[in-house]
Amino acid sequence: MSHRYWPLRGLRICTPRLELRLPEGELLDELAAVAADGVHAPDRMPFTVPWTDGEPDEVGRATYQHVLGTIAGWTAQEWHLSLAVLHEGKVVGRQDVIGREFGVRREVLTGSWLGLPHQGQGIGTEMRAAVLHLAFEGLGARYAVSEATTDNAGSLGVSRRLGYEPDGLQIQVIRGAATTMQRLRLDRAGWEKHRSTDVTVAGLDACRADFGV
Repeated sequence: MSHRYWPLRGLRICTPRLELRLPEGELLDELAAVAADGVHAPDRMPFTVPWTDGEPDEVGRATYQHVLGTIAGWTAQEWHLSLAVLHEGKVVGRQDVIGREFGVRREVLTGSWLGLPHQGQGIGTEMRAAVLHLAFEGLGARYAVSEATTDNAGSLGVSRRLGYEPDGLQIQVIRGAATTMQRLRLDRAGWEKHRSTDVTVAGLDACRADFGV
């Protein structure tokens, strides 16, 4: 299939268990449904923007619109790649990679979520490793950064396993309360030490310019 006007549609990142790709059509509906079914306990808020607050249909619609917004707002200077994560052919979550003046800074920010039934199976680590491969091996990144609330053991554990180092604390206001965030940073040497060798990327050459490189 030709992706002449939006070659990012042809981008595929694969690991032994997962496929990551830009969601559209039925796949985007499926992603929205996973979000609507819940991604964390209601008494917690692991995100700096509480996008999961609301009724299930509201959360699903917001997810759908946000993905479309990342496409509509894309530029080579400021881009937000939002990928559906498929396990055994079904959407289980979302993995995002963000670049701001990436062509100069060579730094990416990652963020992600998984549907509740798919957590605790190592999928979060595998999908982060997939986009780190895209960033470092495919795009020539020098750094990857992430952040999580200090009580978000799952996200912090993924970062530790992949070689990130602590990069300071900051305070965010979440649901009207002061919340301490742990910043984390991974440099190229750290990625090389912990990199996965079972990641393949297809379709990148056609859209490389869209990332500013």
